[in-house]
Amino acid sequence: MNAARPIAYTRAADLPALLAQRIVIIDGAMGTMIQRYKLGEADFRGTRFTDHPKDLKGNNDLLPLTRPDVLREIHAQYLAAGADIIETNTFGATSIAQEDYGLGHIARELNVEAARIARSAADAHSTPERRRYVAGALGPTPRTASISPDVNDPGARNVTFEQLRAAYHEQAAGLLEGGVDLFLVETIFDTLNAKAAIFALDELMESTGERLPVIISGTVTDASGRILSGQTVTAFWHSVRHARPIAIGLNCALGATLMRPYIEELSKVAGDTYISCYPNAGLPNPMSETGFDETPEITGGMLAEFAQAGFLNIVGGCCGTTPDHIAEIAKRVSAYRPRSRHDPLFGGLLAA
Repeated sequence: MNAARPIAYTRAADLPALLAQRIVIIDGAMGTMIQRYKLGEADFRGTRFTDHPKDLKGNNDLLPLTRPDVLREIHAQYLAAGADIIETNTFGATSIAQEDYGLGHIARELNVEAARIARSAADAHSTPERRRYVAGALGPTPRTASISPDVNDPGARNVTFEQLRAAYHEQAAGLLEGGVDLFLVETIFDTLNAKAAIFALDELMESTGERLPVIISGTVTDASGRILSGQTVTAFWHSVRHARPIAIGLNCALGATLMRPYIEELSKVAGDTYISCYPNAGLPNPMSETGFDETPEITGGMLAEFAQAGFLNIVGGCCGTTPDHIAEIAKRVSAYRPRSRHDPLFGGLLAA
């Protein structure tokens, strides 16, 4: 068996070296920050969608077109807090997700503009000594390819693999055009959905000649230690390992305390790539300002323990986290070395 050749990235080519040097910081929650602006229906409509027949309030992925100033401010706050990587505001910017608002036809435009906004912010905060990166965020969509939406018909599906592949390809093409450095397939609750995204990314990079790092991040939904489509984190890793991601990780659903055993498991089994982790700020609490319990000090302290234990290469926050959380996390984990890969990168896989 031949060792796989190292991937020659055409963007973010220096990211692997950075991951080997120190723990890299990714930003926190976009939705939590958007909520602070208390935007109304008029903010989401802007002037372009004044007469749109469906309600648009809450469609955060539309803001690149209607309130780009809000996104610029949020990106700038996370960069100032110490984020090395910021995510595009495109979690639900696929045609599949946008069809709920009757806006599936502008999905590519949403991704291009969101990527441009993040790119501008990252460039403004980059220096020769410290570059900032933009991750194009690909969310899970509201549909699931593995699970029936009808309890009376286990074989029923409300989306096909091909529909997902096409939607992800369109999204990724827009993100690439807008200037992202890497792709982040995140909050995965259905591995088949993730495989459609991976397939689309491979297609896109093959056709364009671009080769970007890809981070794959799953979501363990409860104490069973499984993602919603039934896999343990070990099984999840082995089912997406062929994509040769620069990092595999977990985000959302759980706070750091409950996520710890699953990150530890992933850290042990995924020896030939890096590990990312960005948990929620604990459990939901409608009475708190962010909607979640944990203060920056609590989240930062727990993730510092992860770093001390040697689990982490990329760390940040998901729902309920703010720039204050990211600043605290960055400060606390800076004392620790990054997790080392156990083996040469994908040395056990056949070269393509």
